[in-house]
Amino acid sequence: MPTPAPPLHRVCFLLQVRPDRLTEYKTHHQAVWPDMLQALRETGWHNYSLFLRGDGLLVGYFETPDLAAAQQGMAGREVNARWQATMAPYFEALNGKNPDEGFLQLEEVFHLD
Repeated sequence: MPTPAPPLHRVCFLLQVRPDRLTEYKTHHQAVWPDMLQALRETGWHNYSLFLRGDGLLVGYFETPDLAAAQQGMAGREVNARWQATMAPYFEALNGKNPDEGFLQLEEVFHLD
């Protein structure tokens, strides 16, 4: 009998995109680099979505078996270093962190399965 897949954790986070850079930010996400997409898949970032409000509030959601392992896996990828360096100027209040480390994770308080 196959081993069941580990349960996925739902992760929701917030970031603030600079309002004057919204169009550029959206353009980048219409053509995410194929090697970046592959790295995300390989390191456990599944069902990943980003939602952007007109004032720059970015809400992200993804599912992963292990958030720390997913972040650590991406931290070791050269493509992620390039992507994070490209994306960092679009965000406010990262306090010296990369966007994938500087997001505010929200607490899940309800889920309807």
